[in-house]
Amino acid sequence: MSRTVYCRKYKQTLEGLQAPPVPGPKGLDLFENVSQKAWGEWLSHQTMLINEKQLSLMDMTARTYLGEQMTKFLSGDEYDAADGYVAPESSLNK
Repeated sequence: MSRTVYCRKYKQTLEGLQAPPVPGPKGLDLFENVSQKAWGEWLSHQTMLINEKQLSLMDMTARTYLGEQMTKFLSGDEYDAADGYVAPESSLNK
């Protein structure tokens, strides 16, 4: 049986992560309060931010920025999008 959590982002009970995604207290908080769906969406968004904004993970400023964006994204707050990004149209609208 899969583990469920009350997802902070989606405000509903969804399938939880299999293990904390990062070490320490932050990882435990994510494990207990973020769904697999929300985490997967964050990873995709994070990749887009890194690529479009040409962030270097060697740069502490970039890592701090991504941490702040992760918190906003997973909390349902407003977060940065990649410059010029336009979300694809839903196939339901065609």
